[in-house]
This record gives sequence, structure tokens and C-alpha cells, in this order.
Amino acid sequence: MKGKGIFWTALLGVWVMLLPFSASGQVPGVTESEVVLGWTTPLSGPAAAWGAAAMGGKAWADYVNEQGGVHGRKIKVIVKDDGYNPARALANLQEMKGQVFAVVGLNGTAILSACRDFFSENKVILVGAFGNSRIWVDYPKEKIRYIFVAFPDFGDEAEFLTREAVNRLGAKKIALFYQNDDWGKVALQGMNEALAKLGGKAQAVAAVPYEVTDRALDTHALKLKESGADALLVYATPTHTALILRGIAKIDYRPKILSNGTNSNPIMFKIAGDVWEGVYTASSIGAGIPGTDPEADRVAGILKKYEPKIEGNEYLAVFGSAFMMMTVEGLKRAGRDLTTEKMIQAMESIKEWKPDIGAPVTFGPDNRQGINGSRLLRAEGGKYIPVTGVEMFKTRF
Repeated sequence: MKGKGIFWTALLGVWVMLLPFSASGQVPGVTESEVVLGWTTPLSGPAAAWGAAAMGGKAWADYVNEQGGVHGRKIKVIVKDDGYNPARALANLQEMKGQVFAVVGLNGTAILSACRDFFSENKVILVGAFGNSRIWVDYPKEKIRYIFVAFPDFGDEAEFLTREAVNRLGAKKIALFYQNDDWGKVALQGMNEALAKLGGKAQAVAAVPYEVTDRALDTHALKLKESGADALLVYATPTHTALILRGIAKIDYRPKILSNGTNSNPIMFKIAGDVWEGVYTASSIGAGIPGTDPEADRVAGILKKYEPKIEGNEYLAVFGSAFMMMTVEGLKRAGRDLTTEKMIQAMESIKEWKPDIGAPVTFGPDNRQGINGSRLLRAEGGKYIPVTGVEMFKTRF
């Protein structure tokens, strides 16, 4: 009997060691040797190129792991494909529930909207979402405490681009080509707000929406030309942006083009070709741009050592790595006794913290939008040339 007691005691000890560990209790996704992070992203479908952000985030985690990890724990990243489909993204999160400590880099406005309540309902932290951040404005404080976003507001960005079109480029008539969802509708709101503040210096003459499944855009191009706009704002995926620019060029319509920050990806020179030359684009300040910013080139070089597949799409990989850098900083500040509450407090302690790339990040108990700002670039000869410095906008939540 005594021998059996020793056996069962030993077996129980091994079982306990395999459980997620914390001095204050069991923590999903945390063991003595590992912390598990989740990432749902489009690896297929119309926005598959954006999956490179997750690859970059995972590659940075691998880089940190090679240096010993964080407080003796290696970072494991679970990446699931959502195909840019909100229902699949939410299903991915439900599958990861209980397996991950936090989620990094949720991608897409419709997906953010569909998944918004998952985090507070399941007490899972989200670090770094890119999409329409206004879904969290006026979100209850007890729910938003799990959310940490470092991404510019699309409405503020569109307002910035509109001001630049009028004040810098002399535009008098402005049109908008936009994705028919919350992303595009917030951009429309930002454009209209900017024009109202400009006191009649310019006017909106067209707002032409498209659906994410559209591929034939000749009718859209014709409507834009008929508007007579001398400046065109584009809030579209890289694929749809290339299609509409080719479409308007085909009918000899050549307004000044100003595009959303998503399209500051250098891959646009390949996707759009000649029609991308001379385009002005906003640029998120949360990460640099390879080929334009030396620190982004350095980070891209590190990432490619761990994930060669990002070759040719370094921009999004670098962008994703910025979210992982923030997460790693939070893990460092949270300490060895890792819990969700300690991670929240650690993230809230980040003030004017400068990651390896991008602008300084600030979070706090009453600030969950760590970065909100932009700068204007111009596409010239296969590179982006800065036109303005960074303009910071007031954080919204």
C-alpha cells in the first residue's frame, strides 16, 4: 500500500507540473516554460497578403526566444487562418480559448466588430488590433480594460489626407472610393468633417463604394471620372486599389490620388505597377517602412532569418512585429508570476515607450489607443519619400 501511495503522489506531482502555472492559480496559456499567444489573420482570401503581419509577429517571438525568452519562458504563437471572414475569426478565437494567454494582432474592421466582446467575456487580453478603432469608443471601462490598440483612427487619417489634398495639393473637388463597411464609412465621415472645417475651400463631389467581393470596377471608375474630382481618396484593399487605379487610367482620368495607410506597403509598386507612381499615401506611425526607414530595414533583416517567406512583403511583417514587441514589453513588466491582471497593469505602465520601430507608445488606465497619428508619403521610383513629418491626433479612447 505504501508503495502505491508513493506512486500516486509522484504521478500527481508530474500532473501538477504540466498544468498552466501561476503562484495565484491556473492561468490559461502559461506554464513554467512557455507562454502561448494567439493570432487570427487572413492567410487566404481577398486579404491574404495581410497574413504576413502574423508571420512577422511570430518571427519576432522566435528572435526573442533565441535570446532566452521572457523570464525564462519561451513564446509560442498559434496562428489561425480566418480568410478575412468575421465568423471564422470568431470561431478561431473560441477554439483558442483556454489555450492562449493573450491574442495579438487582430486584423480587419469587420472582424474587430464581430470579435469585440470576446475578450471581456473571456477575460483574454488583446494587444494590437488594426481596423476601425472607433468600435471601442464609449466601450464600458470594465470591458475595455482587456484591449490595447496601437493603430491610427481611420476617420482622423481620412481627415488628415483631405486636409493635405486641399492645403498642400490645391484640390477643389474631392471624391472617395471606399470599401462598403465600417472602415470605408468612417473614412467618409472623416473626409466630410475635414471639408466642413476647411470652410468651403473644397467640396465632396462623389463617394463611390465597392464590395469586397467585387472585381469588375469599370462602372465605379466611370462614376469617379464623371464627378469631376481633381483629388481621389482611396480606402480599399491593395487588390481593389490597384484595380480602380488601372480602371481610371484606362479612361484617361488622372486626379491626384491619396490612399489609406494600409497601402503604404511597398508591395503596392508590384501590385499596381505604373499607376502607383506619384500616389500620396498616409503611413501608420506604429511601424516603419522598409526602404524608407533604416530601423525598419534592420528589423526586416532579423525577421527574414526566422521566416524567409516574408520576402517581398517585409512591410506587413515589420508591422506585425511591432505588436509582438509591445506584447513582449508587457510580459517583461508583468514579471515571472504571470497573470492576466498583472499583464493589464504592466501594459498600462507603458508610457512614451519606444519600440525597435515606430513612434513612442503610451497606454494607461484611461488610454487604450497607444498611438494615433500619421505622416504623408509619395510614391516615387519604387520607394516612398516622406512629404511631411509625423502629425499626432488626439487619442479617442
